[in-house]
Amino acid sequence: MSASTRKKRVAILISGRGSNMVSLIEAAHAPNYPAEIVLVLSNRPDAAGLDRAREAGIPARAIDHKAFPDRARFDAALQAELEGAGIELIVLAGFMRILTDAFVEAWTGRMINIHPSLLPLFKGTHTHERALEAGVRLHGCTVHYVVPELDAGPIVAQAAVPVLPGDDAETLSARVIVQEHRLYPAALALIAGGGAVLEGGRVRFTAQARDAAAAILSL
Repeated sequence: MSASTRKKRVAILISGRGSNMVSLIEAAHAPNYPAEIVLVLSNRPDAAGLDRAREAGIPARAIDHKAFPDRARFDAALQAELEGAGIELIVLAGFMRILTDAFVEAWTGRMINIHPSLLPLFKGTHTHERALEAGVRLHGCTVHYVVPELDAGPIVAQAAVPVLPGDDAETLSARVIVQEHRLYPAALALIAGGGAVLEGGRVRFTAQARDAAAAILSL
């Protein structure tokens, strides 16, 4: 990225400790990283990740979903914060709220999520337990664009880990999260830098980004 290129303004949405948030913040410290983390929002005032963001010098605020009578009004408050900060991309990092279709559609092509499975396998929760029950030999994580249907958006990048004899959900989760912390910053950089765009419901990689995309997909 040239010195004259403006970085994309990014908000991270969390509900808990924010381990993926930390990996994104650390990656964004690099001078040539094409995204700047300018805001962290949580639907839970007690989310540990809020303090971690503040310690990194990033504005962090809670919008308690319990204070709103319905999802639409919560999403409206969220939208107001995002607009006020001039946000261009939203990154969901352990954000445990289902957003309304209207909110998701307003951010089409500008909101991504990381899911702890190799989508389309094991959508939803308890992915590691379900992978073990299914007897798969490969498991992993997926970065995808967010669409109204849960965990069904176009895939940007994936990383796989082996399922080893003797694994339980805890050991498998620990192996996956190492890859999450590598994959998410790389995928955000690809999107923020214009190397991956959502077109017609599919991810298109630009010519100059194909080598980078191949590197990410092979992590």
